[in-house]
Formats: sequence, structure tokens, C-alpha cells
Amino acid sequence: MDPSTLKQLLDVSALKILDSLDYDRSRELQLNKQLRGQGLSPELTAAILTQAQLRIEAEDKFGPFASHMLFTRDGLAQATRLPVAAHHAARMRQAGVTSVVDLGCGVGADALAFAGTDVQVRAVEIDEVTAAIAAFNMREFPTAEVVHGAAEDQDLAGFDALWCDPARRSGSHRDGQARRLSDPESFSPSLSWVVEKAAEVRAAGVKMGPALDHALVPDEWEAQWVSHNGDVVEVALYAGDACQRAGRSALLMGDGPGTLTVHESEVPTEDEPGVGELGEYLFEPDGALVRAGLVTALCDPLGAWRISPKIAYLTGEALVTGIAQRAVSQYRIVDVLPAGIKALRQALKARNIGKVIIKKRGMDIVPEKVRRQLKLTQGSESATLVFTRVGEKHVVLLTQPVTA
Repeated sequence: MDPSTLKQLLDVSALKILDSLDYDRSRELQLNKQLRGQGLSPELTAAILTQAQLRIEAEDKFGPFASHMLFTRDGLAQATRLPVAAHHAARMRQAGVTSVVDLGCGVGADALAFAGTDVQVRAVEIDEVTAAIAAFNMREFPTAEVVHGAAEDQDLAGFDALWCDPARRSGSHRDGQARRLSDPESFSPSLSWVVEKAAEVRAAGVKMGPALDHALVPDEWEAQWVSHNGDVVEVALYAGDACQRAGRSALLMGDGPGTLTVHESEVPTEDEPGVGELGEYLFEPDGALVRAGLVTALCDPLGAWRISPKIAYLTGEALVTGIAQRAVSQYRIVDVLPAGIKALRQALKARNIGKVIIKKRGMDIVPEKVRRQLKLTQGSESATLVFTRVGEKHVVLLTQPVTA
């Protein structure tokens, strides 16, 4: 959306049409004709229909607030989920922060959460259209302002804290999609620049992609990998008063009450008993724990052990209960099957299994290719196949998921 179209969209009459539109994607051609019949330009019509669709898609991240917001498609894709943004804001409030500069604010998810805790917010966005949309989304908060500009040009004087979500995409592929960057020094702003600027404030936080190399976490900073409803969404780096405990940690969140936090200090210094043996159940740790390198911190509290020294699957004799269930997906191990396709196919057919979910860890397979090779065209039963190693032996575990 270009600035001129956005200006049309921000007109009160256009916003009223958007708010009252009963959007359904299957009726888009009909709605397009209806809006054009009201005298709207093709550009404004397209913008209204796009916003209506984006508001529906945004409900997963913003809940009921999405119906009062505007978005860009890229901005929505990169926006922090509302519960995670609320966690960021809570950490800043716990640090005693009363004012924060949000660099690279996007459509304003984190800035909204900060403003919602009565913190003074200056939200900075380099893209003109995205900055205007962020200003619209924060229109109800008098303590928040949006600045169109580059992060590197901002003066932090007078602010307690810095929050930054660096742009991690640049240029475009032949298909027009932005290219994902992997080197933090290529981000905008770069990680080293943010680390340097963090020294100018009492508290700082940086939102990064969960694939961040552990070696890039600055000394004396906290790196917290976060999952929400089982999806690993970020690693947030905290410094100064926002750093609660230096080192690596994982935060497991859901829509329900209660969270689970694991810190690297809980990782045992010696191998747990039983490594390389199978129990009755297989436990797949939450991705945030895997990314943070904290899988073995679960062994003692869950009464579990690794199926192989370098494989992030655990096993045990008893199911996990209570809040700890958030840490793992659980499967009952039915059998250990051969890894060869022909023998595996025969074993599955003998059990009347015609539908499989395929997981892998420690084995170089392509699940879709394996599914085609198995040719399971018949069979009324289903199962989860786990291609992995037990000790050093390649196996396929025939499992059934255990639901809470």
C-alpha cells in the first residue's frame, strides 16, 4: 500500500466502511463490486478488502483487538503475539522502567503492550506506511508517540529503556519476497549497534529470531527463548535492569494460566542414568528448550533420560503431569521397528496402519519422500513414526500420541 492509498484509507468515511464490512473471502468479488458501486477508487477498494482480510488473520496474534487495528502483510507476519508482547512489557515494568524507545516498532505490537502499562513510549519505524499504521494502532494512548525514521538516528537521552526488533529481511527474491538475513550484523540495526546503545539506558531488550547462535549472546546478558502454544517465536536478549538472570533460559507460554521457565543453571553437569535405553514413553521437548540447549534440565524433574547422547528426545516410565506437561509432547512407545523402507512397510501393513505422521531427529530423511515410499494406501489405523537413534542404532519408533 502506497502513502496516497493509506491517506484515503485513514479518512473517517473509509474507516467506517471497513469497520462495518461483513467480510468473507468467498464473497470478495461481490464485495469489490459493491464498494466500487459506492464510488470508491480501485486502490481504496483493494485496501479496504485487504485490511478486512488481515484483521481476520490477525486474530490469532491480537485476539479481539485486531478488529480495531490496521496492518501491512509483512508487519503482521513479523508482529509479536499479544501475550508475548505483554510479557516484554511486564519485564520492563518489573525493571522499574517508566519510558522506553521502541526501535523498529513495525505495526506497534510491543509498543502497544508498553503503552498499556502506562509507560511513556517513543516508537520508531523506518517505513513510512508502517509508521503511519503504527500511529493509528496506538491512537488511544496519549503517552505513546510514533516517529518515522531510522533507529540509528534516534537520541535515547531521557529514556529509561531501549527495546529493539531489528529488521531481519532485505532485498527480494525473484518472486518478490524479502530475503531473510541470518547474520545479526546484517540486521537493521545490527546486533552490535544495539548492544552498544544498551549501555546508554538502564534496561534493554532485543527481539531476535530463535535460530540465534548461542555464541552471539553478549556476556552478562540474558537470552530467553520463548514458545507460545508450542510454537518457538523468538529469543529475547535482556540487559541492565531488564536482565533477571544472565545466561540462557526458556519460557513456555500458553493461552491458559501458568508459564514454565527453565534456566541453564538447571542443566546437570553429568549424564543422567539410562542414556541410550528406552522407557515406556517418548517425550519430545518444547522447541524453546531445544533451541536454548536445555533439554537435559528436564531429566531429573521428569524422571526421564535421553534416548541418545546427542538426540533431543527423552524417554521414561511414567507420564508427565501438572504444569510440566507444557515442556513436552508425550507418546507411548508401541514398538521399535526396522529403519529399512521395505521391512517398515510390511510391519505397518501387518498392523493395519494406513496413515502416519513422520517425525525425525538424528536421521537424514525427508518425511514426505518416506511417506511416498511406504505406499500405505490401505489400513484403518494411524500412528506416529519417529525416525531417530536409540544409543547409536538407527530405528523407527512406532508411537501413539498421549493427549492430556
